[in-house]
This record gives sequence, structure tokens and C-alpha cells, in this order.
Amino acid sequence: MSTKAYYPLNEIGAGKPGFSKTRSIIEAAFYGNNVVKVNTLKEAYELAKNSPGTVVTDMPVYHGEEFGLEKDAKVLLFNDGAVTGRYAAARRIKGEPGVDEAKLDKVVMDAIYETRWKTMYHAECFVGLDPEFMVKAHLLIPEGEENILYNWMINFQYMSDEYVKMYKKSKPVGDGKEPDIYIFSDPQWAPHDAPDVDYSCLSDPLTLCYFDTNQNCAAILGMRYFGEHKKGTLTMAWALANRNGYAACHGGQKEYTLPDGSKFVASVYGLSGSGKSTLTHAKHGGKYPITVLHDDAFIINTDTCSSVALEPTYFDKTADYPTGCPDNEYLLSAQNCSCTLDENGKIQLVTEDIRNGNGRAIKSKLWSPNRVDKIDAPVNAIFWIMKDPTIPPVVKLKGAALASVMGATLATKTSTAERVAAGTDLNALRIVPYANPFRTYPLVNDYEKFKKLVEEKNVDCYIVNTGDFMGAKVKPADTLGILETIVEGKAKFEKWGPFEDIEIMYDWSGKTGDFTPNLEDKDYVAALKNAMQNRVNAVEGFATKKEGYDKLPDEALAALQKLVDELN
Repeated sequence: MSTKAYYPLNEIGAGKPGFSKTRSIIEAAFYGNNVVKVNTLKEAYELAKNSPGTVVTDMPVYHGEEFGLEKDAKVLLFNDGAVTGRYAAARRIKGEPGVDEAKLDKVVMDAIYETRWKTMYHAECFVGLDPEFMVKAHLLIPEGEENILYNWMINFQYMSDEYVKMYKKSKPVGDGKEPDIYIFSDPQWAPHDAPDVDYSCLSDPLTLCYFDTNQNCAAILGMRYFGEHKKGTLTMAWALANRNGYAACHGGQKEYTLPDGSKFVASVYGLSGSGKSTLTHAKHGGKYPITVLHDDAFIINTDTCSSVALEPTYFDKTADYPTGCPDNEYLLSAQNCSCTLDENGKIQLVTEDIRNGNGRAIKSKLWSPNRVDKIDAPVNAIFWIMKDPTIPPVVKLKGAALASVMGATLATKTSTAERVAAGTDLNALRIVPYANPFRTYPLVNDYEKFKKLVEEKNVDCYIVNTGDFMGAKVKPADTLGILETIVEGKAKFEKWGPFEDIEIMYDWSGKTGDFTPNLEDKDYVAALKNAMQNRVNAVEGFATKKEGYDKLPDEALAALQKLVDELN
């Protein structure tokens, strides 16, 4: 088995793998006499269908029987209330400086105690879709939250006969010492007066996502949004993969087959709304056969450079697919959308963001007919997707330290998938290392993984700007044309201005305008220098914030400082 579920008696005890304090608190709850096991997707669907507040639309699930559902299954809609995005402020990572695990453990102990009065549902699924990397995950959640349970089971890989057999043959992760993932969730939780419980360890007294990723367990309290459960599960799978020689990737990957039969594997990294899904699924007008690994979550083996998808389905913004769009044929479920009656009196989803921002749906694997669960061919190129108006639509980075630190200082704008504090400037640039706000281990781990890919495995590294360049909008045709030109080996990069380690490409397929940077324009040069200085400041901040938990090697800072100096 890839992760461990059963222990000989001599492997049970304090200080042994799988037996931290936090994990012992969480795992015990799964064996209570108030727990009901949900064994199949059909059971989960019936529970969600009959859960109060669920809208059973008249939209059929396309080929539902292929996913373990009945042929007449319908798309289910459930709305969460006012919260329709992830809330980073609620996250607490055991082991990080400033995280009071003693107080947090007691919060979770008390939360679990309070669920004794509730019927709890226990579901299982697989994260990772190839025998090279498969881990088993467990979710415990109370009655009344059946839609989260159902969405979790369809978002990841439910335990079909095929995947159960695959799992039994799969490679043990971490020499067989990595335990199953356990997630305890109570969206109905609220703090209350309780002996020995101190809620001062929470930044928001009403919510908590608490991770002990070294022991593969988490507690999610007071959070209804399904995305918290999806990303919470991926958080632990990525951390587990990182410990075992993989680069954790919040992005998309696709493989091009060129006319001579050669392969080109491109990985794109960006936050929700950056264009990573568009780039991943683009068919390029049928110019070449394309296979898609995934558009959100995968891992790269840093030794073989092969890649494995972590989930089969797609959790997409519904606003991108208006009512009646052919893509909606592949919906499995929807969250935080409206609905209405069509001319035949049938309930149809209103997929545009009228009710709220960030309406979401889970689409089936069948939406992408060229999907694969693993790409064996080694990755050829990494594309950091940024929305930095000082960076041209594409530049190429030379040197492994610069390539990796640019990923560590990836600049972008806040996504509508996130719940942010009132007054937050959604247009302001912010640094999100490797476009992955779900990392739970020191940043240097990611830095070294991506540096190895560039330095030892000869992976090329680029920045693509999908926002605007000094007021000129970079259109999808531009970015897709850039990819095509690089993939086809036609890209002509040349030294960019004063930079020794950054190259620029001026012409590419499908170009829609003039994006030539004017290095004679003092205002532009000042803006570019400021953008690079912000990255220097970010890396300097990593070395001091959280007691230096995310400090990067000196070479990373030096690579960025060199760019600033070259602009002087």
C-alpha cells in the first residue's frame, strides 16, 4: 500500500511514525460509535441529494455510471451562505514559528468532543492517480454536510474496483512509513466557553484550518466552502510528496507531440484566474496531438522528471461557462450558483457570477478527452505565470538560482477564489511563492526542487505575463502563440537590455500588438527596477519573518540583487 493504515502492535506507540499528539486526537474520532461509513459514490450521492437545501437540477450527469453513479444521476447544487472563497487567515501549520500547537490541540479536542452528539460520516478516497504515487485520504464530517462529503469524493478518486486494484499494487511512499491522510471537519463548529480551551491561538475566532502535515492530518473547523476541503487535502498530499523527492505543483501540465514524434512537456504555474487552466486545456487549433495531465494539482519526480496528477476532476469557475455552454454537459456538481426554470420548466444552473463571485463546479474527467493520469516524458519547460505590468509577455531565465527564485517571488493579483479582508486592493501585486499558497513546509524545499530541475535536469524556465504590459493587454492569443513558438523550437531569444541572465523574445505566433519594452523611458525603467526591488525585499523578508522559517540560500537573493544592480 502507498500509505499505511494498519500497524503491528510493536509499531504502535509514542514517538513512532503516525502517532503524534495531534494525529492521535484526530484519528480516534473516526472510530466512534456515532460514525457511519460511506463506502460508495452512490451512497454519497443519495445523502447529498436528500440533504436539506440541496437543489437537484434537471441537468443529467454525463455518463454518470462511469463514475460510480446511477445512470439517472443529476447535477446537484448547494450554496454555502455568504462565504464563497478560501480564507488563508484561518490556516495554522504545526511546527511553524508562532503556532501554539498546545492550544490548537485543545481546540480540536473540544471540537471533536462536541461532535459526539452528531452523526458523523466517514469517507475515503485516493489522492494521486498512478501506482508511482497514490495515498489514501479519510474525511470525517457531520450529518448536514453531505454535499461537502459528496464533492470531496468526486473531486478526488473514489474507490472504484480499478483504482483499489491499482492501489494494492502501488509503490509504498516513504519506505512504507507514511500514514494515511486523516481530515476531521465540522463546518458547524463555533467557539464556546469550555474548560482549558483558549481561542487566542486563532486569528479569526470563528474558523480554523489546522495542519500537522508531518503526520498527514488536519482539522477544518467552521468552514463550509468546499474549496477548503479540496485544498486542505492537497496541502497534505503536496507536503507528503515534497518529503519524498517530488516537486509540489499548483499549476497545469500538458504534453505536445510534434510532427517528428518528439514530445514537449510544458508546466504552467499560476493562481486561480491567471490563465493556467486556459493554457493547459488549449488545443491550439489541432496543430498537434496534446495530452493533459491536470490544470491544478500534480507532482514532478525530481529524479525521473515524470509527472503524476493528484485528482481526476476539475474544480472550475462557472462564470467562464455561461448557461447553455456545451462544456456544462460535463458538470458533476455546483456550488455557490443560482438556478432558474427554463422554457420547459426544468431547473437549470445560472452559472455566471450573479449571486456572488467565484461560483464553482466540479467537472468530470471526460471534459478533457485527451486526459492522462501520468506523463512519463520528462518535463521540458516551466512557465511562471505572472500579472506584473513591468514584465513583457515572455522572458527566458538563465541560471538555476534565478529561475527558481523568480518562482519563489511570483508576482500576481489576488484571486476571486480567496476570501480577503475588507479594504484589500485586489489589483495590488503580491508575492505568492510558486503560485502555491498551500505550502506547509519551509520555502527552501520548493526552491531546491525547482532549482534541481533547471540545474541538473536541463529544464528551461520562462516567465509569461498574462495580465497587461505597461497598459497593453496581453491577450490569450499572445500567450498561446508564445507557447506554440517555444514548443515548435522556433523561438528566438536575445539578451534583454542590461540583463545578463534574462532573454526576451520579440516575435511569436498570433501576436496581437507591440510589446517592445522601452528601456529609454525613465518611468518604465523605474517601474521595472521597483518590481525587481520588491522581489529582493520579499526574499529579505523570508529570512526574517516567522523566525527565518522560509529563508532562502544567499545565492537566491544575490540573483535578484544582480537584476536591480543591472538597472542602475
